[in-house]
Amino acid sequence: MTEVRKLARAIHFDESDMNVFHTPARTGEWCISGGFEFSNWGQGDLTGKAKQAFSNGWLGVETFGRVTFVAVTQVEPAEFEALKTALAQHFVQIYGAPSIEAALGVAEDELRHMAELCEDQDPNTVLTVARELTDAGVKEGFRIIEQREAGLDQFAIHGSLDDEPHQH
Repeated sequence: MTEVRKLARAIHFDESDMNVFHTPARTGEWCISGGFEFSNWGQGDLTGKAKQAFSNGWLGVETFGRVTFVAVTQVEPAEFEALKTALAQHFVQIYGAPSIEAALGVAEDELRHMAELCEDQDPNTVLTVARELTDAGVKEGFRIIEQREAGLDQFAIHGSLDDEPHQH
C-alpha cells in the first residue's frame, strides 16, 4: 500500500498577500516553508516586502511566490515527484546547483520537511510560519490554526476550500 502523503496549498482569505509580497503565490499551488531563501540574510535585508516574506511567507513551488496561509491536503505520489523536480530545477536556476540530479536530494528534503509538518493534521487545517533572525541563523516556527479558530465560513465570499457551493 502506498503511503498517504500530505502537503499544503496556498490559500487566500483576502487580498492582503497581493500587497505585502513582491510575488504572491497563486491560490491552490503547493507550498513549502522555503526558509532556505533566507539562509544568508542579515538584518539589513529585512525591510519592506522582503521582510514580510521572511517573517511569515510560505514559498509556492510553482510561482516561487509567497503566501501567508496554507491549508493541509493530500498529495498524490506523481504530484510529489513533479514538485521535487520543479524544486530541483529552481535550485539549479536560482541557486546555482550543478544539475537537477544533484539538487533532487535537497528538494526532496524540503518537501519531506513540509510533509512531516502536515502528516498529523486534518485536511484543510490552516498553517502559518513565523521566522526570526537569531545569532545562530534563521529560526522558524509553525502555528496550526484550528478550523473553528480560523472561522473559514466567515471567509466564504473569498472562496472556499471545498468544492461545494457557498452562500454569500
